[in-house]
Amino acid sequence: MLVGTLIGRLPTAMAPLALLVVTTDEHGYLTASALASIYLLASALGGPLSGRFADRSGQTRAFTLGAALSSTALIAVVAGPRNAAWAAGCVLVAGLTRPALESGLRALWGTAQGSVMPTPAHQRKALALETAAQELIYIAGPITVMAIAVAVSGNAALLTTAAVGLAGTALLVSTPPSRSWRATPGRSDWLGPIRSARLRTLYLAMVGIGMPIGAITPLAVATGDRFHTPALTGVLPAALSVGAVLGGLLYGARIWSGTPGRHLTVLAWVFVASWLPLTAASGPATAVTAAVVAGLPMAAVLNGGFVVTGDLAPGRSVTEAFALLVAALDIGCALGTGLAGLLPTTAILPAGTAIGAIVLTAVRHPASSCLQADRMPLPEGAHP
Repeated sequence: MLVGTLIGRLPTAMAPLALLVVTTDEHGYLTASALASIYLLASALGGPLSGRFADRSGQTRAFTLGAALSSTALIAVVAGPRNAAWAAGCVLVAGLTRPALESGLRALWGTAQGSVMPTPAHQRKALALETAAQELIYIAGPITVMAIAVAVSGNAALLTTAAVGLAGTALLVSTPPSRSWRATPGRSDWLGPIRSARLRTLYLAMVGIGMPIGAITPLAVATGDRFHTPALTGVLPAALSVGAVLGGLLYGARIWSGTPGRHLTVLAWVFVASWLPLTAASGPATAVTAAVVAGLPMAAVLNGGFVVTGDLAPGRSVTEAFALLVAALDIGCALGTGLAGLLPTTAILPAGTAIGAIVLTAVRHPASSCLQADRMPLPEGAHP
């Protein structure tokens, strides 16, 4: 299930770059960048829709249909007419229909419906592993695209992106837990999880936490120019992901006492502090080291958000609740990327995360129960 989800989600990191490679010569860099942005924004909007479809009809039908439509739309960019309007329409469909595989896996592993984990301790470690492992997508995806584009062509890279999405989805939905999973029956509510004030607050906080993650790419470009080291454009985001993988594995390796809400609040403030060294980097080596440091708490913060979402999500729309959390992070990333062109990028790094941390702190005092959930799962016989 984990491998299938990671493979199926590779288009998230592959498609924007592949679209840039394929369409820049034909339509120019500005149009190509707009197409990549359309894909990312459409994915953020389509994720909750895919999650709602999975909650209503099961993962097999929702994810298979979504992957087929998304991959077909990407293929149509290559096979169809060479004009910007056609490409924009295809990219919009590809993003809107991309299956919410991450949310589906979280529904299988991180809620009462997900019975594949033998104990709560197994469940907690599996969720931490998934959060850390997903950073590999943003390392392997761009490398794969550029390798194929250089060795074969940009069109081949985009076609491979479509094939990879289909293959990963097929692997996930072929597993018995995914085939048999169903959300808890209940009355349909068109507002879904956002009717919950607790979840709305959490989503707002995660928008702030996503802002510095989106600002890292413009910062990497600016840092590369500043230190006359163009390689930093790719190295800094990769270093952030490496730090996230290491930090996520370390976080999941031991038992932590306290509630998930308290964990998330503390980790959010740690995330704020972790960006400060990067704002003071004085050279390429210190910038790369600081990016690794900034990434160390990132996976743990994201995992905390998913754990709290699993505790608060209504059983009839649990996949949609996870997908909305991903959408909130995507919106934060988009805001961070956009604001990086208007404000000093180094200021966005701690400031955006601080917004999320302040929201999480405010709702917990003086006696708010907004993010209070059950205690973090402990293995049998363990004591906080």
